[in-house]
Amino acid sequence: MYLVVGLGNPGARYRNTYHNIGFMTADALAEKCKLRFTGKECAALTAKGKIGGVPFVVAKPQTYMNLSGESVRQLVRKYCDSEEELVVVYDDADLPVGRMRFREEGSAGTHNGMRSIVAELNTTSFKRLRIGIKTEELAAKEVEIVDLVLSKVDYADKPAIDRCVAEAADALFELISGKDIQRIEERLNKRK
Repeated sequence: MYLVVGLGNPGARYRNTYHNIGFMTADALAEKCKLRFTGKECAALTAKGKIGGVPFVVAKPQTYMNLSGESVRQLVRKYCDSEEELVVVYDDADLPVGRMRFREEGSAGTHNGMRSIVAELNTTSFKRLRIGIKTEELAAKEVEIVDLVLSKVDYADKPAIDRCVAEAADALFELISGKDIQRIEERLNKRK
């Protein structure tokens, strides 16, 4: 069973912010599969479904970004036979807007939500899909990262962000349905 976790912060204040791209992707996958987030368990909103007979869970932790690991640990214990069934989707300030990276494992990098997950699970052996949020202003150091991640997605960046979220949801659908993971990885990682 796949467990897809989109990272973000709960509440209207954080809706449509750069830091909530994981939530946006979880919503897009649920919508694609005609699912609703109906319950709250393991400190997360969850939606459950099947793709080609394969069961999966989509989750949005409600612990706030920096404590995401608390919820993810509980979800993994409840739904996964191993951490390898976990896929975490989150924003990445090291990737330009419009770029994505899919990896089968890796470090937490500078992302506090991922640091929390790695600390709670005590492993980096889980899949992650990173969606770039590095704007021109961030690259030019005209804005602090904390200010960018908590701000609403800029109108100029919205088309690229929307495209990435839709493509990420499609890729997750393919992964769950059994498509070759290397092909998914190659396609997303080459996308410009």
